Amino acid sequence: MGNYVKAGLLQVDQKLFEFVNRSVLPEAGMEPAVFWDRFSLLVTDLTPENRRLLKKRDELQEKINDWHKKNQFDFRAYKAFLKEIGYLEPAVPDFKIATENIDEEIALQAGPQLVVPVNNARYAINAANARWGSLYDALYGTDAIPEKDGAEKTAVYNPVRGKEVIIYARRFLDQAAPLAEGSHRDATGYHVEDGQLIVSLKSGQTALKDPDQLKGISETGILLQNNGLHFEIQLDPDHPIGAADPAGVKDILMEAALTTIMDCEDSVTAVDAEDKVLVYQNWLGLMKGELSAVFNKNGQRVSRNLNPDRSYVTPDGEEATLPGRSLMFVRNVGHLMTTNAILDERGEEIFEGILDAVITSAIAKPSALGSFKLYNSHKKSIYIVKPKMHGSEEAAFANKLFDRVEDLLEMPRYTLKIGVMDEERRTSLNLKNCIAAVKNRIAFINTGFLDRTGDEIHTSMEAGPMIKKGDMKTSSWLAAYEKSNVATGLAAGFQLRAQIGKGMWAMPDLMAEMLEQKIGHLKAGASTAWVPSPTAAVLHALHYHKVNVSGVQKELTQSASAFRDDILQIPAADESNWSPEDIQQELDNNLQGILGYVVRWVEQGVGCSKVPDIHNIGLMEDRATLRISSQHTANWLHHGVCTKEQVMETMKRMAKVVDRQNAGDPGYRPMAPDYDSSVAFSAACDLVFKGREQPNGYTEPILHRKRLEAKEKYRIKS
Repeated sequence: MGNYVKAGLLQVDQKLFEFVNRSVLPEAGMEPAVFWDRFSLLVTDLTPENRRLLKKRDELQEKINDWHKKNQFDFRAYKAFLKEIGYLEPAVPDFKIATENIDEEIALQAGPQLVVPVNNARYAINAANARWGSLYDALYGTDAIPEKDGAEKTAVYNPVRGKEVIIYARRFLDQAAPLAEGSHRDATGYHVEDGQLIVSLKSGQTALKDPDQLKGISETGILLQNNGLHFEIQLDPDHPIGAADPAGVKDILMEAALTTIMDCEDSVTAVDAEDKVLVYQNWLGLMKGELSAVFNKNGQRVSRNLNPDRSYVTPDGEEATLPGRSLMFVRNVGHLMTTNAILDERGEEIFEGILDAVITSAIAKPSALGSFKLYNSHKKSIYIVKPKMHGSEEAAFANKLFDRVEDLLEMPRYTLKIGVMDEERRTSLNLKNCIAAVKNRIAFINTGFLDRTGDEIHTSMEAGPMIKKGDMKTSSWLAAYEKSNVATGLAAGFQLRAQIGKGMWAMPDLMAEMLEQKIGHLKAGASTAWVPSPTAAVLHALHYHKVNVSGVQKELTQSASAFRDDILQIPAADESNWSPEDIQQELDNNLQGILGYVVRWVEQGVGCSKVPDIHNIGLMEDRATLRISSQHTANWLHHGVCTKEQVMETMKRMAKVVDRQNAGDPGYRPMAPDYDSSVAFSAACDLVFKGREQPNGYTEPILHRKRLEAKEKYRIKS
């Protein structure tokens, strides 16, 4: 426990108190005494309602468990029961969202989105700078270009592979910016004349089929636009690549990650005031445009800073700029967890979601007012993603919290915009009502397979054993949930006003497969989708040049469907169809994944990283991954599909696998053979064996407790 300072009615950890007073409040234009008095009142007023909402979650879950235990499943009776207890809400009348002052990256453009842990400065800077990225590098360095016929990646530049990259890029130019005659692959020069792009070909000169696609020129190249996204043909005949190109093209710079979610939640390990201060310091550095990171790469010391905006001259001769960085959201934690960073007047931990809302907003206030050197929002808005809410009452509580934060910080109403993560069953079933509760500040909704499936399993824990985890992706409830999210958002007026998002491509090394599959998110009507890296953002941007999302959304808006009954289909299974080998394989997969993630979270404080699965394929994982795997195993244990002894044997065997996978990490502490002394192994066991009793199946309570235990244990040893 830290040292606390009295501030209003609160007791604030000294590290947090000093950071807020010295670094945040002067920029926000607030006196400390006024700030802490108002903060105290906000905590006093809203804590009881927060507690009531969490109690309602528990009460509803208890009633659902009891119903499954007492009743043979009948869909009509089940649906009527859920309405009776208030789990299914009566739908509000039709409405349109009324959000104002939304930036173009959210309202008008469609493109990739990154999510990164804000406590990692290097990752945060890379993500913000991923607004622009090299298409040549993304193609050359990934399996988007097959390693065959001499095009293998080698220790030095492979010109055969380079040629394949250029062929691919020219195909992209022909598709995204077709010429009036001929093909970009035959280009021998590019220049702008009388406000038009002139392309020299072997057969003569031509222009763009649509001359309006030319948006500007700069020292580095020619700016074009397609489907709302920009790209720059970069010309440099003195560059090694440009010198070998008949047109002097050295690269194509893609506008890629339009938006980035700087995450304080699922991908972050923040369990005490020390951790929270780091989170807030980095968020402040991003808002001020001053965050930097210094690190060693390939034996060299590298410094990373935020990119400036990009300057162009338009075809009309006017000066213009484009943002050099992603528009940044900040994802606060949900309503569940409390934090020892601040204690209330009774000496109890306050809710962490309340703390996040106040501090991240105070940090972003000067940026919204234009007081910092680099803009985030040109519309003077602050974008906060709010995860893990259950039903419209909890969305309404978030709206009330944001109202109070705006009043506390003396900001205009609806400065704070909200992104609603549609990742809990009670929210997806009542999404229209949830959006209505925040209709004046909603900027974003999205789906998330992992958390949503974790809640699906936990909610229906007593209904029977669930189907295998891999089979969830083809289940009827999941397909309906994904369609419902888009349809509900469009019906509420999201088109050209707010984002509709889709979930993560989790395999950063499998870009060829991503290029094949992830275009489906656009065809489903999503205006953004998550990618695991800046490189993936560049490649995913290619999809937005192929599919005009605005046109897709317009078509979908004209066809309304009802999805609630399909979403209510419980993915229970008949375990007699599984062989012992099938069951063991599922356990191996689940438990190896749990251990591989937990050992980094608990022992090293890493909340998101590329974790090798049981087949040594790297997967980008955060707490959502853990939730689905732990709940799935807990469900099978509860229904006798497997035994406690079998799970423990698998745990120990998989711990050895994870130890081997991490053998090259000098900071890694093996779990085997002394399992009893491993905090990480203990945490993994608790997540499974105590999984049914965790609130809504969340992993945070166990992870936070075990991380604090590990921090104390290893500090003592050191």
